[in-house]
Amino acid sequence: MSDCIFCRIVSGEIPAREAGRSDEALAFHDLNPQAPVHVLVIPRDHFDGANDVGAADSGRIWPALLNLATTVARELGLADAGYRLVVNSGMDGGQSVGHLHLHLLGGRRLTWPPG
Repeated sequence: MSDCIFCRIVSGEIPAREAGRSDEALAFHDLNPQAPVHVLVIPRDHFDGANDVGAADSGRIWPALLNLATTVARELGLADAGYRLVVNSGMDGGQSVGHLHLHLLGGRRLTWPPG
């Protein structure tokens, strides 16, 4: 989608500070971090949100996002102390960009409930 900021990051049209990549996903540092480490993990293909990943895609998209997120967490030194993975879905769920993405948050003690 030409007007999707995350699609433009995937295509290289908009630069981002990359944290990792795979064939199916891209991870980059959030420009408005909510924790000392805040990385976004997105599928290279466009899905508006969690509800748009159909049965045919769920076997490749969700594992790809989770695998890259955990790899990046290890590489950034978060694995031992812990981290949080968050998927916001829809307006009431706090999704602010219409492209499926996973938040990897860490680098400090995260409290519960989150918000």
